[in-house]
Amino acid sequence: MFGPAALLTLATLAGLLAGFAREWLLVAAWGAGGRSDAFLVAMFLPEALRTLLAGGLLSAALLPLWQAQTPERRCAWLAGQLRHWLAAGLGLAALLSLAAPWLTRALAPGIGAAHAESAAAALRWLAWLAPGLLAQAVLAAPLQAQGRFLLAGLGSLLFNLPAALYLYWAGPAAAAATLAQCFLAGSGLMAAALLPGNWRLGWRPWLRAGRGDVRQVWRRLWPLLASGAASQGLGLLERLAASLLGEGTITLLNLARKLINLPLIALMSLNQVLLSKMSGAQDADRLRLLDRGLAACGLLTLPAAAGLIGAAPALVTLLLPAGLAASELPLLLALYAPGIVFGAWNALLARYCYAGGDTRGPLAVELAGSALSAALLLTLPRWLGLPGLALAALAGVWLTGALLAVRLGQGLPSRLARQGAAACAPLIVAGLVLFPLRGSGPWPQLALAALAGVVLLLGLGWRFRSESIAPAVAHPDNANGIPSDPRA
Repeated sequence: MFGPAALLTLATLAGLLAGFAREWLLVAAWGAGGRSDAFLVAMFLPEALRTLLAGGLLSAALLPLWQAQTPERRCAWLAGQLRHWLAAGLGLAALLSLAAPWLTRALAPGIGAAHAESAAAALRWLAWLAPGLLAQAVLAAPLQAQGRFLLAGLGSLLFNLPAALYLYWAGPAAAAATLAQCFLAGSGLMAAALLPGNWRLGWRPWLRAGRGDVRQVWRRLWPLLASGAASQGLGLLERLAASLLGEGTITLLNLARKLINLPLIALMSLNQVLLSKMSGAQDADRLRLLDRGLAACGLLTLPAAAGLIGAAPALVTLLLPAGLAASELPLLLALYAPGIVFGAWNALLARYCYAGGDTRGPLAVELAGSALSAALLLTLPRWLGLPGLALAALAGVWLTGALLAVRLGQGLPSRLARQGAAACAPLIVAGLVLFPLRGSGPWPQLALAALAGVVLLLGLGWRFRSESIAPAVAHPDNANGIPSDPRA
């Protein structure tokens, strides 16, 4: 499990660092103000599509169907899927480009007229990212099914690299239209990198597929789309609420989200690997993989979240342009950090359902959590400012996890409740003890937070290894010896 995930993590890390460099260079060039806010508003919809696809939106629907095809039909099936999704991407791009002025106003009603016009002009270019992003997601599925995750993981690096290089070269003279064109080039590179691998599998663009193949994908995809739309709708509400809190708040929110994404790369990689493994496994094997995945999630996320909380002021001081450490960004970052742990569990529980062909089941559960977050986003920021955005998101994550666990049964509700309570202890300690140490300077605070994270990682790693080598014991009531509980 960890071999492919580690390789994919390294590839994704390179892309995420390129994306973080892009954000840093953008703020350094334009400042945390209206100009940066306008471009980030234009980036929201294309970036939301890229985030959904990177999180496995299409692969969750395509992987089981690819594996269900006979070897003789797979290449024709892939050719038909690629043509369909390229056409869908072109149609979506045209629609977004035409509706750009209205969309940017709806996304951020609090920005000024001049910045709204600039955002619309950028979105007219950025809309055309859609065909390349969708093509990359389709071409990645066959390679992932064979355990070849590296090229797909390099997509983020290829996407961000042209923009980061341009911002580094142009500095304050960077033009929004040229920057958007750099992203367009990056989306093309993402898809082009996967063509040779699929060609070696036998794919040819002229192969003809069956008419019902696309309908099968859409039947699996629409619940995922609804769930993803709810998640991205929360992102939209976050930016809408942030735009009403003053100029530059969208940029602060985006920087917090980017920093939070740094420890999430291993989880995205682990989830992609687990999805491909669980898709071809039987029920009992899927339960064992789920058990291992939940333990691995705790190992990867809890030290990262505790370290982020404890080192938030130091990280903002050391990694971001000067002046941001005095803003609300460190507190916002610390409050978003617990969502890393609980959101990872939610993603894994949902993928357990997806691997069994159930893409509709988790939908109502995720919508309930999204509805709670949406309601809180309309109220908490008015009273608490930017911290209210993070607290609203965390409440929705907790509700989603509780409802998913209840739906799956298998003893998960009580188990996750105990694990959640245990996970909260180091997070609270980091917030009460390490976060207030900003007055001692960034380096001592960073060193103490890193030490705390390493100690926590070693402890959890020892426990993970102990559970891995412990002999599996079947439930005493299970006559067939098949574990009836995920802990078996």
